[in-house]
Amino acid sequence: MGLVARGVGVRVGERALLDGVSLAIAPGEVVALAGPNGAGKSTLLRVLAGDLVPSSGEVLLDGRALSRFRARDLALRRAVLPQQTIMQFAFAAREVVAMGRHPHTGRRGELDHDEAIIAAAMLRTETADLADRAYPSLSGGEQSRVSLARVLAQEAPILLLDEPTAALDLRHQQTVLATARELASGGAAVLVVLHDLNLAAAYADRVALLSTSRLAAIGRPWEVLTAETLSAIFEHPIITVPHPARDCPLVIPLPREAAVAAPLQERAG
Repeated sequence: MGLVARGVGVRVGERALLDGVSLAIAPGEVVALAGPNGAGKSTLLRVLAGDLVPSSGEVLLDGRALSRFRARDLALRRAVLPQQTIMQFAFAAREVVAMGRHPHTGRRGELDHDEAIIAAAMLRTETADLADRAYPSLSGGEQSRVSLARVLAQEAPILLLDEPTAALDLRHQQTVLATARELASGGAAVLVVLHDLNLAAAYADRVALLSTSRLAAIGRPWEVLTAETLSAIFEHPIITVPHPARDCPLVIPLPREAAVAAPLQERAG
């Protein structure tokens, strides 16, 4: 049944970080969460992960409230990649990835099985050559890929990824989103916070746009990533045209001084 947020609100004093957000992530799909800085994307991800209790509304995992899950049971159901992974001690990269197996300790108890999963996760994220390196010594992009390998090693059917491409070069950005796509094709439910709207258009089944703590739009890329909607949400002139190599829109921001947008070539959803 996946993960469902119903009317979720988060308030800090008089400020609303989230206001009545309803969102569902189903097995077999990638949902991209996008929006301006401060719109509430990371806050929503923390609520969906069970790391932040909402002020109002509820989050259900397979029909049960998140609050009813023990920590270990929740870790077996969902894996979370935060924006930053801060390591207090100088663990080797492989040790960081192995932390993803912790929820399974005592459940399977097969060392060889765990080692195979860890190796596969590092191979998939192109981090095998970093296995013996101290995590703090890695570049930002390398740390990001090692952290993603930890998430993959957790083998949870729901993945919540907060800006997994932020520190990555172009090739690794594509690799990460292709991996998310492959996992969804295998039955996983994936929510990924993205700033790059073209990555969202290319890889997501649905795109959810947050604006000033509210869900402004959600639907297929062609339905949501329109010039009118994006220009209003980001307060910047934007056009969309058909992508030359994919069946999705290509999002093009215009110079700020462009008072009149160029003719749009949009395809109806």
